[in-house]
Parts: sequence; C-alpha cells; structure tokens
Amino acid sequence: MKIVVARPRGFCAGVDRAIRSVEQALERHGAPVHVLNHIVHNAHVVEELRGKGAVFVRDLDEVPEGGLVLFSAHGVGPDRWAHAKRRGLNVIDATCPLVEKVHNEARRFSDKGRTVILVGEAGHDETLGTMGWAPDHILLVQTLEEAEHVAVPDPANTAYITQTTLSVEDCRAIVEVLKRRFPDIQGPPREDICYATSNRQAAVVALSPEADLVLVVGDAESANSKRLRDIARGMGKPAHLIPDAGAIRPEWLDGVEHLLLTSGASVPERLVAEVIEYARALGPCEVEERTLVEEDVEFRLPKELLK
Repeated sequence: MKIVVARPRGFCAGVDRAIRSVEQALERHGAPVHVLNHIVHNAHVVEELRGKGAVFVRDLDEVPEGGLVLFSAHGVGPDRWAHAKRRGLNVIDATCPLVEKVHNEARRFSDKGRTVILVGEAGHDETLGTMGWAPDHILLVQTLEEAEHVAVPDPANTAYITQTTLSVEDCRAIVEVLKRRFPDIQGPPREDICYATSNRQAAVVALSPEADLVLVVGDAESANSKRLRDIARGMGKPAHLIPDAGAIRPEWLDGVEHLLLTSGASVPERLVAEVIEYARALGPCEVEERTLVEEDVEFRLPKELLK
C-alpha cells in the first residue's frame, strides 16, 4: 500500500494558540484552570489538558466566583463576557483571531443597521458566539435552499459573513445565491473561511483523484474535519472520519493500493502517526508526504498571558 500524507494538516495557528494558552495558564496559576466549553473540538486534546489540571465547563456558574476562566478558540458572545463580569471572573480570551475578525464584522454591519446573514452551522460553538454580537440583526443560513428563501426587512441594506470552518465551495455557492437575490449585499473585505480550512480542503481536492480511500483523522464535533471527509466523498471516493487509529475497520483497507491520509485543524500529529503504524502492521507500506502549501502563520498568546 502507498500512503500519501497530505500537508498541511493538523493544528492551525488558532488551535495551537488555544492549547498553549491553557498550558501557560496552568503553569502560571496552577490547577485548576476552568475552560468554557471544549478548548478545541478534539476529545484527545481535551483529555490531555484535563489530565494536566484543566476543568471544562459548559456554564460560567460552574466556575468559582472570582475564579479564572479561559474562553475557547471558538469564541463567545457578549452575554458570556457580561456574565463573567457579574461574577467577578478573571478571563483569558483564547478566541482565534480569525473568529474575532468575524465577530467584529457582525458588529460593524449591524451598527450600520444592516441585516447580517451568517452562513454557518446551527448549534456550532463558533456560530453561537458570532450570532451573539448582533442578536437583533442576524439571520443564519445553512443551505442553498435556505439562501433562496431567507427573507430580510430591507434587501438593499444587507450584509453577509461566514463561519470560518465551512466548505469553501459550498460557502461560495451560497454566497452567489445571496448576491443574486440581494445585489446590494455587502461582504467582508477578505473571506472569513480561515487559511487553514482552505488549505486542508485544497489538499484533499488535489490529492483525492489518485486515492482508493481517504481517511480523515478528526473529531466528530469538528466542522473542518467533517468537511474534509465530505469533500472526498463528493469526489466519489470512499472516505471516513476517524478519531484515531482504533476506529479503523480492517475491511476498509481491503484491496486499497493508494490511501490518502489527512487530519483536521485540531488534531495532534501523533494520531496521524498511529494510523500509519496501524497500516504498516497489516503489511508493507510506502509513505509519502505531499506538500501543497507551506504554512507559517503564528498567533501571539492572549494579552492576559503576556503581562
């Protein structure tokens, strides 16, 4: 079997920053450090940080009054900031800067009285946080059909923003519908889908044609990981999203001569290595890393950890 390992893969700058933020907070303040929601959408990462002393909570009332809490990479709405202030909590904001950009766009458009159409996934932590910044002026659109039927108070006074981890092609198609229906709609100066999402999707598009099977290492809650699997399937390839090597079914590899392996933006590299070792245990393998683009983006730690 030949295994082509796509690059870029794994941690993006925002995920790396969020994980380092928890580790730095633990080093500086000691355990426990409370984290609102999962710091990133990967169970392995969450469990590793939990073992170091992080305590993950779904509600700020679970944090002791006056305690320390870290907001995750997905960001939160202003209601969470107000709640934290009321309880006297010390906040470390690990929101990804690219998600924060979308928050700023939501506020900017809504402050101008525009109806904001958010292209995103209902219930996703990032979407919930973004909608909180313009609660009276924002509408969620998930599909082409919804884009065709969404109603706005003033079609000449609308704007759109997007979740950062969507399928590039699906998002582009939805935005095209919105532009056709609302010719005066305004959008962000630069697209909201983050560089890491775009790069990982482009790698799957470029490398899938020669593969018999595509395996994406990633969490079931990870939107960007699910997109990678869906893109490969959309190209007619058998593709599976797996949290780790333990989820592989041996029959998937029957007759496979060419395997494409990649991972979502919140996946530790060791999990990819374990998949390769699993395949090698079945028989001889040739492993080739194929680089589509070099990534050198790095984000500074939150200002609360730089003092």
